[in-house]
Amino acid sequence: MAWLKGRMAGARARLRRGRPCGDAGMTTSEYAMGTIAACAFAAVLYKVVTSGTVSTALESVIGKALDAQF
Repeated sequence: MAWLKGRMAGARARLRRGRPCGDAGMTTSEYAMGTIAACAFAAVLYKVVTSGTVSTALESVIGKALDAQF
């Protein structure tokens, strides 16, 4: 446990001096690429779900669930 206390003390000292301890988060370009990738995935998923085959299958599943007798 002593080694952990030493590392924590060092990290606190670096923070007090204003030096970063490591990667604090994503940069603007990483946010942009992540947003573009998420939008592209959403577009592909939308096209798949609204296609005729998948739409018919989803309607069938939902119809069976609504007609289920308890």
